[in-house]
Amino acid sequence: MGQIGIDPAIASDPYALIPLAQYVEHFERAAHVLGNPNLGLQVAMRLRPADLGPVGVLFSISPSIWSGLSRLADNGAILQDGTHSSLFEVGGDLVWTYRLADSTIWPRRQDSEFSLAAVCQLIRQSFLPGWQPIEVHLEHGEQSEHSLLQKLFRAPVLYHQSANRLIMSREAALRRHRSEDTGMVGILARHIADLGQQHHQEATLVDRARRIVSLTLGQRPVTLDSVAAELRMSARSLQRYLAEEGTSLRALVQEHRVEMARTLLEKTDMPLSQIALTLGYADGTVFWRAYRNWTGQEPSASRRPEDETPGLQHDV
Repeated sequence: MGQIGIDPAIASDPYALIPLAQYVEHFERAAHVLGNPNLGLQVAMRLRPADLGPVGVLFSISPSIWSGLSRLADNGAILQDGTHSSLFEVGGDLVWTYRLADSTIWPRRQDSEFSLAAVCQLIRQSFLPGWQPIEVHLEHGEQSEHSLLQKLFRAPVLYHQSANRLIMSREAALRRHRSEDTGMVGILARHIADLGQQHHQEATLVDRARRIVSLTLGQRPVTLDSVAAELRMSARSLQRYLAEEGTSLRALVQEHRVEMARTLLEKTDMPLSQIALTLGYADGTVFWRAYRNWTGQEPSASRRPEDETPGLQHDV
C-alpha cells in the first residue's frame, strides 16, 4: 500500500472515499509497481456482489439483468464519485455505458477494464454463469493482451471508443430469474439513499444533460428529443431550461467534444480518423475543420511530442 501511496487505514474502511483522480492514479501505479498490466481484470474476476456493499447486494437480488444494471447505473456514484454510467437501447440491443466524468484523467485503463469486467462478473454470479455480451467497447487503445480480454468477456473487443460499454441482448436482459424480495429491496434502497445524502450533492439538470451527452455521443445521435426522453421531460422544456441557464444542447455537445478531443490528442496516439468517429463526426476532415474553429489551431498542434510515450510517469 505504501508504495502506491494509499493509507492502509483507508483501504480497510469499506465506506471510505478516495478522490477519483487519486484512485485512478493509484490503480495505474499499482499495476506498474507489481509489473502486472492486467491488474484491473484480475481484481474484477475475484469480485463478489457483497464487495460493493449495498449497491452490489441490491444488484444481486434484482429479478433481471436489466433491473440490476438500471440500479447500478442509478447508484454508481455511491461507489465512486465523478463517474457516469447509464443503460439505454440502441436498435434491438441494450447498452451499459461507463466513463469518468473528467476526460483529463488519463491514463485510466485499469479502472476501465476493471469496471467492465466487474459488471460482467456480477452478471455471471447473480444471473447466468455462462453470460456473454455481444460486444465490448473500451476507451483506450489495444494495450493489453487482446486474447485475454476476448477470453474473459467471451465477445469481440473494440478499442478507441467514445466510452466503455457492454453491448448485450435486450431479450436476455429482460428475462426474469427470480421473484423480488420487496422488503429486502426497500431496506437496501434506504441504506443507499442515506449514503448518497452523506457523500453526494444532487446534480443539476444541466449536469444531468451533460452526463447523457458524454455517455451517448459516438454511440447514437444526441438530439433534444433523445436527451429529453432520458430526463423524462419534453424537448421544449429541456430547451427552455438550458436557455435559462445560459446554455444549449449544442453547446454541451461542443464542450464535451472539445474536452475529449484535447485529451485524445495530447495523451494518446489515436488516429484523427478514429477520434472523429469517437466524437460523432463522419470523417477526419470534418473533425479537423471543427477543431480549428474551436481552437484556432490544427489538431496536429495539440499532439504530444513524438518522444513522449502515453502513460503514467513514475518516479525512478
